[in-house]
Amino acid sequence: MNVSFNSEAIVPCAQHVGTVEILIPASASADLFDDVPESTMYPAEAAAIARAAAGRRREFATVRYCARRALRRLGIAPAAILPDPDGVPRWPAGAVGSMTHCAGYRAAVVARAEKLRGIGIDAEPHAALPGPAAHLVLRDEERPRLRALAGADPGLHWDRVVFCAKEAVYKACFPVSRRWLEFSDISVTLHAGGTFDARVLAGGDGLAGRWTVDRGLVVAATWVCHDD
Repeated sequence: MNVSFNSEAIVPCAQHVGTVEILIPASASADLFDDVPESTMYPAEAAAIARAAAGRRREFATVRYCARRALRRLGIAPAAILPDPDGVPRWPAGAVGSMTHCAGYRAAVVARAEKLRGIGIDAEPHAALPGPAAHLVLRDEERPRLRALAGADPGLHWDRVVFCAKEAVYKACFPVSRRWLEFSDISVTLHAGGTFDARVLAGGDGLAGRWTVDRGLVVAATWVCHDD
């Protein structure tokens, strides 16, 4: 496997820059709908993922390719992005970010650390949650709210949007707090206009977020601001 990194490599896949940053203030993003060659990884990245299955290596390479494109848009030099012992990406100095991948989609979003303390994004196929998963994901107070939203717009899978929002909240909060969260630890209120409010119950932290449905995908994002 060739692990040399070529920052000017032309990647033969469809790409669409800017989708996610619309959801997060003061950010830059890049996303792809196909995978890049593994040769786009830095040697340290390739070594970190060498024992994984081929599909996992491609995901790993592609989200980092997206991350470096986004970092360049902020004027931050590209670098290897390695996971820490908890699996959290180690971003270059002065940057915070988040990455996501699901079938047919990879994305990364970054911001300057002086602007935000943390970012969380998640993308999922726009489909209903399986019954057992919905039982684990949804809290009692969320269910009547989702029924009301479904009554107004039955074409959206609102349970999947909640799932996506909670995943984004976890990704934004964990690097800051290092506190593991279950779905039941987060209460989400969705709004039909593409926003949501989330509350981490154990600490009482509140976050704002945004979501969108496009191209058969749900994408949700949230952020952690600096304390005033």
